[in-house]
Amino acid sequence: MSIVCAVGLALGRIQVKGVTLGVTFVFFAGILMGEVADRYGFSYDRNMISLAQNFGLIVFVYALGVQVGPAFFPSLRKGGVKLNLYGLLLMALTTMASIGIYFFTRVTLSDSMGLLCGAVTNTPMLGAAQQSLLDVFPDRLADANGMATACAVAYPFGVIGVLACMIILRFTSRNEPQAKTDPSGDTYVAEFHVSNPAVFNLPIGQLHTITPKNIIISRIYKNGKVLIPSSTTILENGDHLLCVLTKDSLESFRVLFGETDPADWNRPDIDWNKIDNSNLVSKHVLVTREAVNGVKLGSLKLRNQFDINVTRINRAGIQLVAYPNLRLQIGDRLTIVGTETAIKKVGEILGNEEKVLHTPNLVAIFLGIFLGVILGSIPFFIPGMKLPVKLGIAGGPIIVGILFGSIGPRFKLYTYTTRSANLMLRQMGIVIYLACLGLSAGAGFFDKVLSMQGLLWILASLFIAIAPVLLTGWIASKWGGLDYASNAGMLCAAMANPMALTYANANADDEKASEAYATVYPLSMFFRVISAQMLMLFLL
Repeated sequence: MSIVCAVGLALGRIQVKGVTLGVTFVFFAGILMGEVADRYGFSYDRNMISLAQNFGLIVFVYALGVQVGPAFFPSLRKGGVKLNLYGLLLMALTTMASIGIYFFTRVTLSDSMGLLCGAVTNTPMLGAAQQSLLDVFPDRLADANGMATACAVAYPFGVIGVLACMIILRFTSRNEPQAKTDPSGDTYVAEFHVSNPAVFNLPIGQLHTITPKNIIISRIYKNGKVLIPSSTTILENGDHLLCVLTKDSLESFRVLFGETDPADWNRPDIDWNKIDNSNLVSKHVLVTREAVNGVKLGSLKLRNQFDINVTRINRAGIQLVAYPNLRLQIGDRLTIVGTETAIKKVGEILGNEEKVLHTPNLVAIFLGIFLGVILGSIPFFIPGMKLPVKLGIAGGPIIVGILFGSIGPRFKLYTYTTRSANLMLRQMGIVIYLACLGLSAGAGFFDKVLSMQGLLWILASLFIAIAPVLLTGWIASKWGGLDYASNAGMLCAAMANPMALTYANANADDEKASEAYATVYPLSMFFRVISAQMLMLFLL
């Protein structure tokens, strides 16, 4: 297994026109080793391979859930609903294409599911489908291995098909007006002039009685002086307010306060420590103390104690408005406006020790894996289905991982791991899983590929990888107003295809493709894993 992993990872670094298969090449190295072992009579313990395969899958999906958990629900509020709806449309169309292949050709259900998993380049989905099959029919190991073989055949054509779609969409979108992505939910900095008599002499703390929308007033320019506002600060005619809010709230607060200053406060080159002649600075402070993990920001009363203002919170790459009811999490990075001395004192309360984040909480990792496996083993009875549904070893851990990562801090659960530590867990898990999956599916692989059945599989996988992607991309562009970068990122995420994303990033003007990918990928992975099991149980 180690030889398969080493060879696959080494070959996965080879680039062809800037595209690599990465860890996925371990899958094909395993297939080759499995074929060689079958032809020359080598044997290995299949029970051990099965155990390692399942454990690798569990570690991968749980670590993935923990990583995307903090940003999972915020990403939906961050203008991601629209992108995720189109992603769900693509996932539904690819599933329908797979079902159509099963009903209208001689491809079996297990093989059509394997083709779907390969065409959408989603091996955790394959693990979930195999688990569902073996839960109902433990003696159908050959069908489960055949599913992996079909996935292996379809996988490279899934990569090629989606990459071809990215090229086609790029050229068909070239002469279309590029719609600007709606950044609703992104933090946005704006300056307002108070000229509306309705808010004259109103304390800032009473703004919530007028509007339910959140806003953070970072600085007030009053009579030539720069102030850090408090809840008792009175709004007066002529005040200038530097605020952090969401873009979709901009017009509401313009009407409320009276006027918007035309200055662009969202330029990346702004030095926030030199925007005025005051002694106020803007600094980043990390949350590293377990004592404040899960505590509401407002309950710390930092503004009243230290005369500072928390304006934004960066959580797993998502910028959040720092409203009082937001619960802090280990690893959050707060943007704070105040004096150097005050910010230093706030740092002592929140921790602000980056080295603390370098030591992962292994208790949460093993507890989460345990609870994920338990959850995956619980049967759920759905009316109209003969057999109960189980989330399985892929569905259970990913749900627990997302929940631990998103709401774990509310229960004082410290789940933060650095990106490098989490990536190590995920890479180890997926590499072991792919190596064992390839070994299990390798026997007789080339005989099947070179047969008429193999040709049918290739055509079917290209159909699944191309037709739904082009249709969804066209709909999202024509009716959804998505530009090429956002459209490509959404499509690549729904197809779990980072190779095609590499092409999209190289041909887009900004990072919108990657942002769209990150927004859609968590829900896409969850939906794929769960839908694979549901589909198998409905059609078995």
